[in-house]
Amino acid sequence: MTNTVYIATSLDGYIADENGGLDWLHSIPNPEGSDFGFAEFMDRIDALVMGRNTFETVCGFGGDWPYPKPVFVVSSTLTEIPEAYQDKAQLISGTVREIMKQLSNQGYQNLYIDGGKTVQSFLQADLIDELIITQIPILLGTGIPLFGALEQPLKLGLKGSETLMDSLVKTHYIRQR
Repeated sequence: MTNTVYIATSLDGYIADENGGLDWLHSIPNPEGSDFGFAEFMDRIDALVMGRNTFETVCGFGGDWPYPKPVFVVSSTLTEIPEAYQDKAQLISGTVREIMKQLSNQGYQNLYIDGGKTVQSFLQADLIDELIITQIPILLGTGIPLFGALEQPLKLGLKGSETLMDSLVKTHYIRQR
């Protein structure tokens, strides 16, 4: 089973501003038709695992649902998926290891892990195999961090790095075990 994080951060490591906002992601205009490799990434995953906050943020975007794969929402507080999204996402709960076992038993082997607390929980359990991080050249100063405390260091190896639009840096790391 492979668990991958694919995410954008500010230069100082935040995935959202202090209010959970993402407007800063648009500080560099996205050229029409460019997804910077996201579709190729989605082709290699089986399902997404995201936290409740991330799910609610995505639901607030409006427009078409952005994920062509099954989405599992990790939550201990949601009791049901809103009706408009019931055919797009389902709830899952338990420890990250229990979640992994549930999804593996359903045949999912390549997971996209998304959302601050969810990513941090998977990292804390040493269950992230790849990190693909695109840094946006903006300093937020405060906000929701991508990384949190770890019980032990996790060593990563650089698979590759590329500059996008002469301003973004997309870096791909592989967990070294």
